[in-house]
Amino acid sequence: MQILQLKETVSFMKYRKIAMVFSALLMITAITSLVVNKLNFGLDFTGGTLIEVGFDQAADLQKLRQLMQEKGHDDAKVQFYGSSRDVVIRLGLREDVKAEMLGNEILSILESGTGQKVDMRRIEFVGASVGDELAEQGGLAMLTALICILIYVAFRFEWRFAVGSVVALFHDVLLTLGLFSILGLEFDLTVLAAILAVIGYSLNDTIVVSDRIRENFRKIRDTLPVDIINISLTQTLSRTFITSITTLLVLSALFFKGGALIHGFATALLFGVFVGTYSSIYVASLVALSLGISREDLIPEVIEKEGAEQDEMMMP
Repeated sequence: MQILQLKETVSFMKYRKIAMVFSALLMITAITSLVVNKLNFGLDFTGGTLIEVGFDQAADLQKLRQLMQEKGHDDAKVQFYGSSRDVVIRLGLREDVKAEMLGNEILSILESGTGQKVDMRRIEFVGASVGDELAEQGGLAMLTALICILIYVAFRFEWRFAVGSVVALFHDVLLTLGLFSILGLEFDLTVLAAILAVIGYSLNDTIVVSDRIRENFRKIRDTLPVDIINISLTQTLSRTFITSITTLLVLSALFFKGGALIHGFATALLFGVFVGTYSSIYVASLVALSLGISREDLIPEVIEKEGAEQDEMMMP
C-alpha cells in the first residue's frame, strides 16, 4: 500500500528549487517597488479631502487636471470612479479650510470650466493625525497577527512548521503589497482589511497541510521526509483546489460587479488567495523541509507512569 501510494504521489518537492528562486525573485521585485514607488496611500492614511462628482457626459480627465492646476490645486489627483461620468478628486490637507467650503469651491470650478451640470455625490475629510494613527494601528495589527500565528503553530505542531507558516504569510503579504505598489493602486483601510483576511485564509490552508504532514510522519515509516511531504500535499490537493476555486469565484464576482468602492478590497483578496494557495504548497512546506523536519520531531514523547517499573518486576 505504501509503495502504491508513493507511485501515485505528485512530486511537488521535485520543483522546490525552481519555486524557491521564483518566490525569491517575486519578493525582491516587491521590495524594490515598495522602496522606489512606495504605496499609493489613500486618504485614510495620508489625510485630506476626497470629492466624488458626477457629470452628465463623459469627463475629460486631462482637461479636469489642467483646470485644477489653473485654479491653484496642483496636488489634485483626478481619476474615474467606476464609469467615464463619475470622477473622484483627491486633495491634500488644507489648513483652516472646511471640507464643505472646499467642496463647493471645487464644484464651482468644475461647472464653470466644463459647462456641464455637476452633481456632488460625496465628500470625505480625514485629518493628518487620524491618518497617522490609522497607519500605525494597521501595521501593528499585521505584526501582532504574525506573532500570534508563530506562537500558536509552534505549540500546535512544531517550531519548524511555525517558521514555515510565518515565512509563507510574510511572503503573501509582501507580494500583495508589491502588487499595489507596482500598479499604483490606492491602499486604504479596505485593502488593509483584505490583507488581514488573506493572512487568515493562507494560515488555514497551511495548517491543514501541516496537520496532514504530521499525521503521515507518524503513520508512514522508512520513508524520506521529502516523500512524506509529497504524499501529504497530494492528499490535501483536492481540498485545497476546491476551496480556492470556490473562493476565487466569489471574489471574481466582487471584482467585476462590486463597484469601485470595494475594487481594491477584491483585488487584494483575489491576488492574496492565489498567492496563499501557492505558498501553502511550496513556501511553508519547503521551509520546514529545509530546516530538517523529521519523524523524530513529530513523535510525541512517551511518559512512563510512576511505579511502572515496579509493576513490571512484580508481573509473573
